[in-house]
Amino acid sequence: MALLDFLGRRWVLRILWELREEPLGFRALQARCDNLSPTILSRRLNELRSTAIVTQGEDGEYALTRAGRKLGNVILPLHFWAQDWAGRLLNENQKTRRK
Repeated sequence: MALLDFLGRRWVLRILWELREEPLGFRALQARCDNLSPTILSRRLNELRSTAIVTQGEDGEYALTRAGRKLGNVILPLHFWAQDWAGRLLNENQKTRRK
């Protein structure tokens, strides 16, 4: 439950999503997160670092740790499931409107 509580914090999943393909510096990550407040981004990055999900390199860029990448591999199927689910809901709603 602790993991789900942590992942449910605002912006945590978005930050993980943006770091899934490449390390990013603070400003690049902020821009990809729709110009998230620097205070909140800093707080979330510190939390992610303290849980060993994200690391900050000497160059200042943030990257997923091995544990972070493994977590991403667990979360990605949920993303695909959610896309499928949303598509089915959309189709159901469209069918209902036509009646």
